[in-house]
Amino acid sequence: MKKDNVIKQYEIAREQMSELGVDTDRVLDTLHAIRLSLPCWQADDIHGSESEQDLHGMKVTGDYPGRARNNLEIRQDLLKALSLIPGRHRISLHAMYGDFNGKKVDRDRIEPEHFRQWLDWAAESKILLDFNATCFSHPKASANFTLSSLDAGIRDFWIEHVQRCRDISAHIGAAQSGVCLHDIWIPDGFKDSPYSCLEHRSVLADSLDRIFSRELPESSVLDFLESKLFGIGSEAYVVGSYDFYLSYAVSRKKRMCLDMGHFHPTESVADKISSLLLFTDSLLLHISRGVRWDSDHIPIVNQELQETALRIFRDGFLKRVHLAMDFFDASVNRIGAYVIASRSVQKALLSALLEPGPEAKKHEAEGDYLGRLAWMEAAKTLPVGAIWDYYCEREGVPRDPFWIREVKAYESAVLSRRQ
Repeated sequence: MKKDNVIKQYEIAREQMSELGVDTDRVLDTLHAIRLSLPCWQADDIHGSESEQDLHGMKVTGDYPGRARNNLEIRQDLLKALSLIPGRHRISLHAMYGDFNGKKVDRDRIEPEHFRQWLDWAAESKILLDFNATCFSHPKASANFTLSSLDAGIRDFWIEHVQRCRDISAHIGAAQSGVCLHDIWIPDGFKDSPYSCLEHRSVLADSLDRIFSRELPESSVLDFLESKLFGIGSEAYVVGSYDFYLSYAVSRKKRMCLDMGHFHPTESVADKISSLLLFTDSLLLHISRGVRWDSDHIPIVNQELQETALRIFRDGFLKRVHLAMDFFDASVNRIGAYVIASRSVQKALLSALLEPGPEAKKHEAEGDYLGRLAWMEAAKTLPVGAIWDYYCEREGVPRDPFWIREVKAYESAVLSRRQ
């Protein structure tokens, strides 16, 4: 479709939406201001940049050619992906991605200096960085217990690691003059049912208290706690369950991270948002897609993602919900995975922003539930596609699905040369 036709279709859609009380120009300005946080680990299948590694259960499906082999290639691939995604965004780092220059630097010895090259690159590229403690892929995580380990030496090692990750996050936030989001996830648990569920959780609570005993400026770093229903090697018992972290966060005035693939398939992550934000000031969403038992598939526009976007906007939570992605897939072109995932999230956000909510809310307040349903159903056939195409043109990125041409060209010119 020619650019002129894209503009004509947008003008028709803008008029149609105006009749429903929606200003599409303002909607697109709002969408442009939303920064997604992309996971650096999708580019290299969670290998990291440490000199020695033991992945201990962190597996990635597939072996598509062209995996990034070092931080320089990761950054190169990220810039290519970002060039095909509308708007400006963030990059989320794991602690295992420091620039260690081939030296052995254990997790309890990492420092801000190890991430200086990331900061320089981000500043030059006008990108903001987020950070994650890496409590996996390490010999001291091989027994499946880290912060909740009953071994004091193991536990102290990981406490020191997370404390240093908080310091690095605060350093990043101060350097980029924009808050750095720091997420804590641990793999701790049993494959089979334990005799006692209490002991390890009591230890985890104490470890977290020690970690948070030193306050850091929230203008530089915000901490989040990420739960999980089960994992490989922790099918029967997860120490850091949703109930544990929810209770800890509310009692200690901390924040939750909700990974959309970390809950039972019948649970609604979207429905949790309003309950959490009644009692906490903000939350972090890790957007992934659960398929049966596996949680880290590439996000697509599905019912769960659309419902989550709607709940954010209907209740006015845009400024209190941080949007990041946590997926990894080596069965397809990795840059293409970034693009599909990010664009899918943006499409869901756009659809939610276009909803003529005030009318539906008005009918609900009047007890006119048929009217509410009529307006909510009308929103499902709005001309989102024409508005999305115009947004891509406005942002200077290819429309769907034509961005795939650039991904294939990059694969031929760059990825195919990697061994």
